Amino acid sequence: MSNVIRVGMADLNICKAPDVIMTIGLGSCIGLTLYDPVTKIGGMVHYMLPDSTATENNGNIAKFADTGIEELLKQVTRAGASRSRLVAKIAGGAKMFGVAQLSNIGSIGDRNAQAAKEMLKKLNIRLIAEDTGLNYGRTVELHCDNGDFHIKAIKKPVKII
Repeated sequence: MSNVIRVGMADLNICKAPDVIMTIGLGSCIGLTLYDPVTKIGGMVHYMLPDSTATENNGNIAKFADTGIEELLKQVTRAGASRSRLVAKIAGGAKMFGVAQLSNIGSIGDRNAQAAKEMLKKLNIRLIAEDTGLNYGRTVELHCDNGDFHIKAIKKPVKII
């Protein structure tokens, strides 16, 4: 019997098979998972902004791509995942508001997705799948028994990446 571990907005957590870790309400936010297919340890961060250094109120490390991804990496490796085997998947980064392309608000989803790719490259972790962009919200689940990343959106079939 598996448990479902919930990750809130600006939050992160880890899990181990047979458990499932999930987050709801990804709009311009990113849900990023790290997963070790051998130990079946995974984790997820639901971050809202790409860069903690761009704001003074940055006490919540899970709120930002740079600090949230690093903390998630620490937690999954501390739990027994091997850094060399970790793979990443991301979802979210939608353009949720009809604003001008040049506006920072309008591009936050794109910037969040780009921040994930840059951090993963810096940390030498392979991004093996993504479902980002477009204009709809997502709910995502990482199934730690097999590494499947389920993406659910209103009026759309479930996508597994």
